[in-house]
Amino acid sequence: MSTTLEVSFWLAVFMLVYSYGGFSILLFFASKVLNRRVARQDITPKVSVIVAAFNEEHGIAEKLENVLALDYPNDKLQILVASDGSDDATSQIAVSFAGRGVTYLDLPRRGKIFALNDAVQESTGEILVFSDANTLFNRDALQMLVRNFADSTVGGVCGNQEHTALENGDNSSNGEHLYWNYDKWLKEMESLTGSIVSADGAIYAIRRDLYRMPPQTDVTDDFAISTGVIEQGYRLVFETEALAHETATAKASNEFSRKVRIMNRGLRGVMMRRKLLNPFKHGFYSVILFSHKVVRRLVPFMLIWLLASSAALSASHVFFQIVSAFQVAFYILAYLGYLLRNTELGRAKVFYVPFFYCLANAAAFVAIMKLLRGKRIEFWQPHRERLDSQKLVESKIV
Repeated sequence: MSTTLEVSFWLAVFMLVYSYGGFSILLFFASKVLNRRVARQDITPKVSVIVAAFNEEHGIAEKLENVLALDYPNDKLQILVASDGSDDATSQIAVSFAGRGVTYLDLPRRGKIFALNDAVQESTGEILVFSDANTLFNRDALQMLVRNFADSTVGGVCGNQEHTALENGDNSSNGEHLYWNYDKWLKEMESLTGSIVSADGAIYAIRRDLYRMPPQTDVTDDFAISTGVIEQGYRLVFETEALAHETATAKASNEFSRKVRIMNRGLRGVMMRRKLLNPFKHGFYSVILFSHKVVRRLVPFMLIWLLASSAALSASHVFFQIVSAFQVAFYILAYLGYLLRNTELGRAKVFYVPFFYCLANAAAFVAIMKLLRGKRIEFWQPHRERLDSQKLVESKIV
């Protein structure tokens, strides 16, 4: 019995080490070997910027002012706002921009993917740029995105999303910022291997003729739309200089529910794109997709088993006693991070890193359990925080 427990313990250790360290090392060396650079050139194709909105009255005006002030030829820029059944002042505000070239689609409440699809049907640009209503672009963001499309192998481009922590937010925003820095490094390495795992909804672009309405609507829209480009044989790359800014979620409770929703829909997206897991057809991208979107989502189950197996083996060897004690201490720090989340002390890494790590994995656990129970999330209910553009990069942000 103890032999079986030891084997399962070491298997959990191996999977945990691979999820974070092993995959990162493998990705680093693969990026050096494959080293697939993008042949960028300064080009100005016709671009359609599509913004999906649901009750965005507090930020839609600033978003539209931001897009209108981008450093891109006006005659090559189309702006569309697709409202997914907004019942606040979003409509009145967006319609007031009609004289400045903004097209507003007042749509019934059906879900974000339907809203985006209707906007695509109204678009005229060669390049479709998707963005969230609470995201502000650097002035040159569009230029930085579209220059990648000079390379005929590129079908989609993900921009560089940066999070700004709110002064009145709790310490979960610090953890979110740390995570995005790590995720950005992963995207840089993934891009050099051929394609990143998927785009982020804050800022990404695809060729219009590669757009396909996702066959399911209970999936994450940015994952579903951007991976459709890879499925058609094109690259999805990362552009570090196409900067966009949004605030981190202010409260841990909102961040938890957001992650549950995203992970549940994201896993359904992987199931929808399961053909991309075939390494014989999609090469190293299949390894990236499986490692990034499947193995990492199973981490909470590995953590539970690691604690249970090491506790059960504690009587057999002092090593397992130490491992058990280390895990208990880590979870105590995470709990203290939760209790201190609204204090200055709680912003110390020793507290917020364990707390955010546990929050993210607890969300993954709940998302998977909801998935197994057949829970589908069709509608989006964004928790928006105001982003003060004056506090961002002075000369580049509108």
